[in-house]
Parts: sequence; structure tokens; C-alpha cells
Amino acid sequence: MTDKKTMIIGATPNSGRYAYMAAHRLTSHGHTILNVGLKAGEVAGVKIQKPEKVYSDIDTITLYVGPQNQPPLYDYILANKPKRIIFNPGTENTELQRMADAEGIETQYACTLVLLSIGEY
Repeated sequence: MTDKKTMIIGATPNSGRYAYMAAHRLTSHGHTILNVGLKAGEVAGVKIQKPEKVYSDIDTITLYVGPQNQPPLYDYILANKPKRIIFNPGTENTELQRMADAEGIETQYACTLVLLSIGEY
């Protein structure tokens, strides 16, 4: 399996949240993760960082931030130039999808946890 370096936007140390579960599931499947969020802490052994540093080697950004909170993150998300963005349930956003499409970034309305469980990640 290939390591698909994944940025989790909306990362949280709250173990009851799907972003937390996704971080652990991604690492258990051999993927490198970057946790980006507003809450301090760490998830799956990786510190949560603020949305500031831009990376050039991101395969996937998986979103766990509702569409109403995404506009301030648009420039940051697009600046990382991921190969794809996964809009998890509740994060669907046609405006960001159009912006990503214009940049040649694949978008997917899916659940990261389900994709991992069926081997389609």
C-alpha cells in the first residue's frame, strides 16, 4: 500500500469526534498524517497545528470542518495543492469544490473512515 500523506483539517483531541477516529485509522493503515485545527493537543501521536504552514507533498486533505467555517481556510487549503480533497459528511461545499476543480484538485464527497474500511482510500 502507498502512503498517502493526509492533512486532517478539523483535527481535535476529542476522542468522540470523527476527525480523531480518522487520524487513528489513517495511521493504522500506514498513512502519514498532519493534524490541523484550532484546539491544542495531539492525535495519534501527531501534534495539532494551526492552519499556517503550507506543505508541498500533501496527497489528500480530509475535511472535518462545516461549510460555514471553511471560507477562512480556502486559501490555505488550495495553497497546499493536494491531489484531492475529501468532503466528509456534513462538510459538503460546492463553492470550495468549484475552486478546487479550477485548480485541478480532485474532490470527493465521501467518508474517510468508510473509504479506509473498504480499501478504496
